Amino acid sequence: MGTGASRNPDSSSHGGEEREENLDQVGGGQLYVSLKMVNYKLKADLIPHVYGSAPLVGSWDSSKALSMERESASMWELSFVVPPNHETLDFKFLLKPKHNSTPCVVEEGPNRQLTRGTLQGDARSALFRLNGDEIFEYQVFIQADRVSPFDLAASWRAYHENLQPSIVRGIPDVTINSAPVTGAENGPSVSLELDLEHYVVPAPTASVNSSLMYAANMTETPRSLTHGGVFSNHEGSASSSQSYKDGGVLSDRPVAIKEVEVIEPDPSKVYSGSGMVESKSVGTFSPFQKQDSHRGLFVDRGVGSPRLVKSASATMFSTDLKLDSEAKNAMPAAAGAVAAAAVADQMLGPKEDRHLAIVLVGLPARGKTFTAAKLTRYLRWLGHDTKHFNVGKYRRLKHGANQVADFFRGDNPEGKEARNEVAALAMDDMIAWMQEGGQVGIFDATNSTRERRNMLMKMAEGKCKIIFLETICNDERIIERNIRLKIQQSPDYAEEPDFEAGYRDFKMRLDNYEKVYEPVQEGSYIKMIDMVSGQGGQIQVNNISGYLPGRIVFFLVNTHLTPRPILLTRHGESRDNVRGRIGGDSGVSDTGEIYAKKLANFVEKRLKNERAASIWTSTLQRTIMTAGSIVGFPKIQWRALDEINAGVCDGMTYEEIKKNMPEESRKKDKLRYRYPRGESYLDVIQRLEPVIIELERQRAPVVVISHQAVLRALYAYFADRPLKEIPHIEMPLHTIIEIQMGVTGVQEKRYKLMD
Repeated sequence: MGTGASRNPDSSSHGGEEREENLDQVGGGQLYVSLKMVNYKLKADLIPHVYGSAPLVGSWDSSKALSMERESASMWELSFVVPPNHETLDFKFLLKPKHNSTPCVVEEGPNRQLTRGTLQGDARSALFRLNGDEIFEYQVFIQADRVSPFDLAASWRAYHENLQPSIVRGIPDVTINSAPVTGAENGPSVSLELDLEHYVVPAPTASVNSSLMYAANMTETPRSLTHGGVFSNHEGSASSSQSYKDGGVLSDRPVAIKEVEVIEPDPSKVYSGSGMVESKSVGTFSPFQKQDSHRGLFVDRGVGSPRLVKSASATMFSTDLKLDSEAKNAMPAAAGAVAAAAVADQMLGPKEDRHLAIVLVGLPARGKTFTAAKLTRYLRWLGHDTKHFNVGKYRRLKHGANQVADFFRGDNPEGKEARNEVAALAMDDMIAWMQEGGQVGIFDATNSTRERRNMLMKMAEGKCKIIFLETICNDERIIERNIRLKIQQSPDYAEEPDFEAGYRDFKMRLDNYEKVYEPVQEGSYIKMIDMVSGQGGQIQVNNISGYLPGRIVFFLVNTHLTPRPILLTRHGESRDNVRGRIGGDSGVSDTGEIYAKKLANFVEKRLKNERAASIWTSTLQRTIMTAGSIVGFPKIQWRALDEINAGVCDGMTYEEIKKNMPEESRKKDKLRYRYPRGESYLDVIQRLEPVIIELERQRAPVVVISHQAVLRALYAYFADRPLKEIPHIEMPLHTIIEIQMGVTGVQEKRYKLMD
């Protein structure tokens, strides 16, 4: 257990030892402990946990066991810091079912003990006895390092600045409660006494994106190569390199080149001095005033579609999205409402046009997989059957995860054949899924040569329509950040202990791709040029037509990967909540007023350094009153954030509905059930799409104060929950759900301010 990290190699032996011995005395020499469990035949429904003595858990209560995080397909990991006043750490591993907390299976054998970073006894595997005589075994790796307080502080800063695991001294993750802030701030001093960590509650385990996870691991499981989760040498799909008939999409027949134009309203007009501005593509913006001096910008989103206008004069277009400071801060400024979109989305015409394949193109470390994951989540949320197929996942299953850079050389015939083979397997799987009823497939790979893209187009001929989505990034800082993320998170480097060795290998791999890279110039395509930073960029679109491709372009124009938090919370308890009545426009109760004050303190504490943040509410009194105590941030009222319209049932209790309207049964299909003269959850989703687009556009934090049904729908988008689950998602009162959006995906943290 190395302590060299605390030594000064240039000092004398005596001086170095003295510095190490003084670490504990100088406020902070601590042990950083990393626990890893590996099993290549995982039981998907059993999640490894750790429980034990203080300071790890503080009791031997299995219900308080800490869940380990999945680091790769076969590895689980948990890291923590042991304070210096705890010399001995007792713990054991246990397995918990994925969807409930019992029964737990505790590992066989005595407790494991770490004394001052040294493992007592022999290292051993973790054995679990399942169903009588069945034994399930994990390899266990335990590492402990002495860490100085300076290294911990640096790691904590890097974690918060980058929203990603730090690589300071190789420490992958450190969690430290921040010290209370003292001194004057922009707000009442009482707000600074709030200890945010005191209110943290566990997030639901069903939220698969609630922790750091490599995005490619969440893609479609290759059925050509797996059966029941176990690797198979089956080569049934390897024959996909079959000969194709002539006259495919690359034949000599002319290709119709169509053009679209992306039009965004002028953001500078949103806050004009006249007090009322009309925009045909946005709706109307007007000052809106409620009783009790609750003021805000009122947003009434009209029904329409993205302004994708064909031009008869040109064959192609490109639009620069250079953002000045005024455009960056204008909220909201973009267009788009598609309340009737589902009706319009009937993909008619040739058979292949009924299925859409979005084929990613781009060099490694350009954000392809993260873009693909965001687009998949968006289309699923809108109700389109969408799946993400990652060719790297196929390659790792077929040829292993430890391929060196030479495997990716353009002049390596064996490597090229192997890479084309797995690409064909993934394409076969995607087409087969489409023929079974799937609508949109996201095909995620570099696809960096015309030869590879021609192969894919021939395979898709007559089966699906291909649109190439090319991501181009010229910002060296972003590329460098993405490379380091790749080495930290990708299973390709999970077994490489030396970060610098992995870094050099990936740079060589990148050089190999750059030598043969050919930008897209054929077929239908969308080019995203320097869009990943969210600081402007360019979108080029060629030969794009149809409703759904237009929606995809509109989404990509408005999305970026700038890290920022989004806070979701219901209004404080209303008077109708107390009476058990649905809908209505009542104010908050006494309890709701208390929550409004607690929420204000929380927001001022959490966003004290985020002066560009904004508060979004519905147009109903209970959300506006809940936001009333928050000062220092602009407030925007959205009609789209109003609670689900209960129609003729508005103001009734559920008992009254059951008595007066016995024929109405919402439980049978709560997702599609529409209140008489009211709305269904699907209706709510449709009217929330402009809110989602605006949330994707924002570069500063947003606090959304809304209602149960609306927040269920918004949360489902970020957590990538299936539509059928939306009406049943838990959305308790007086709880804040913090969604962290960044380059590592979407993470979640919950704060319960009141019972």
